[in-house]
Amino acid sequence: MQNNLKEKSQKEACEEICDVTMVHKDIIENVSSKMIDEDSLSALSDFFKTLGDPTRMRILWALSEAEMCVCDIAYLLNMSQSAISHQLRVLKQNRFVKNKKVGKVVYYSLLDRHIKDISKQAFAHINE
Repeated sequence: MQNNLKEKSQKEACEEICDVTMVHKDIIENVSSKMIDEDSLSALSDFFKTLGDPTRMRILWALSEAEMCVCDIAYLLNMSQSAISHQLRVLKQNRFVKNKKVGKVVYYSLLDRHIKDISKQAFAHINE
C-alpha cells in the first residue's frame, strides 16, 4: 500500500509539470508590468505574518464588532490582560489597531475598515 501511495503521489506531481519548456513572453511581459516592488512585497508579507497568529485574529475579530478596552478583550477571550496588551502592542505597531483614552480607560478599535473587510473575506474564503 505504501508503494501505491508513493506512485500515486509521483504521478500527481508529474501531472502538474509541463511536458515541454516554453516561455510565453506576452504573458511574462503583462504580469511583469503589474508586479509590485520588493519593499511593498516585504510589507505585504509582514502584514500576513501579523494575521498569522490565532490570538491576534481573535482580537481583530472582536474589535471588528465593537471598540473594546483591554479588560473587555481579556475577559472575552479568557486570557490575561498582559497577554492581550502584548498582542495589542504588536497589532498597533503593524497598523492594525488604534487606541484612545477616555478618562482612565483606553479603548482599542480597528485602524480602518480594510482590516474588517480582509478578515471577513478571508473567513468567507475558508468556508467555501
